[in-house]
Amino acid sequence: MSRSYIFSSESVGEGHPDKVADTISDAILDACLKIDLKSRVACETFVKSNVVVVGGEITIPKLQNKKLGTTKPIDEVINVGQVIRDAIRGIGYTNVDDVFHADQIFINNYLTIQSPDIAQGVDAAEAEGKKHGEQGAGDQGIMFGYACNETPELMPAPIMFAHRLGRELTRIRKAGKLAKWLRPDAKSQVSVEYVDGKPTRIVNVVISTQHTADVSHAEIEKFCIEQVIKKVLPKNMLTKDTEYLINPTGKFVVGGPQGDSGLTGRKIIVDSYGGMGRHGGGAFSGKDPSKVDRSAAYMGRWVAKNVVAAGLAAKCEVQFAYAIGHPLPVSVHIDSFGTGTISDDMILAAVLKVFSFKPADIVKQLNLLRPIYSKTTNYGHFGKIDDKDITWELTNKADALKKAAK
Repeated sequence: MSRSYIFSSESVGEGHPDKVADTISDAILDACLKIDLKSRVACETFVKSNVVVVGGEITIPKLQNKKLGTTKPIDEVINVGQVIRDAIRGIGYTNVDDVFHADQIFINNYLTIQSPDIAQGVDAAEAEGKKHGEQGAGDQGIMFGYACNETPELMPAPIMFAHRLGRELTRIRKAGKLAKWLRPDAKSQVSVEYVDGKPTRIVNVVISTQHTADVSHAEIEKFCIEQVIKKVLPKNMLTKDTEYLINPTGKFVVGGPQGDSGLTGRKIIVDSYGGMGRHGGGAFSGKDPSKVDRSAAYMGRWVAKNVVAAGLAAKCEVQFAYAIGHPLPVSVHIDSFGTGTISDDMILAAVLKVFSFKPADIVKQLNLLRPIYSKTTNYGHFGKIDDKDITWELTNKADALKKAAK
């Protein structure tokens, strides 16, 4: 007997308040990495109305005074205010009626240097009380990676479809030719019916997009259905019964940080697998690769994707757990949800032969010490197969896994 269920995932646009915060945090991270690739960054951002607050810990080793154990104030190294304004300008908050405007915001900067107690746990150099001389994890915690064969990106269909909608809305808005009434804040959601574990049809699509006051709801609805939904979603999955819910409240003029507060790290499910794969709880944006919340999650995606690409399973989830300052994961777990062509134990054995999970090795294998993180912020950190800088989307270990599995 076939089993049917509906699964939904959401995405948010660049102008969503939480994504504004993520964008700023990753822009500051990239600015630090451009100065020193070994920068340690943990940057959090809060936005509301016309105010931006940034805080966290930043250390740029190239500029560090080893005798004093301090660094120059971050504002003497990078122009934090300019980085923030440029990030907001890139999103599109530059309209004359924007309360949250790139050139008119007030900025509060509470960035300080990284705690030396944390630094000694992560640094490769031998420290008092450490049992090894290798780079350790930047924190304890659990991380997950996931992949499945539902889409060309080897991602779950609902989240990839939702991202496509948001990306297309942004493309049209920034092109400035069609729908000049579009504004930066937006959300999308797609519900997909699964039959026997396979996506078969799109049940409903939700789009909420900020707009100017002079456009009618009917025009917004027609545009979103005809120019966005039907152009980017699979035609064979849209049926006569598919329901379209466009700006369901009827009006969305006040948006962005003017309408709601935003905070770094509040869209972790949007950033990952739309709820289809599990999540360890750690956010990505604003963190350098020594933080395993980010780097191990990228590693997990790389491993899971290569398992699926190798044909060892139709679905694969990888879990890692780390202890702060310790160079090896305290556990690695594989789950193929019964779709494996070999046992999960055999998949795990092959994975452990092919990949190294030490934090320093993760950074090296994925070439993570680069200012690439602003590319990851919006429309998911996973599934971007057309960007060569997103190394965790490569399937370059599939053949090695096949050989190891034998």
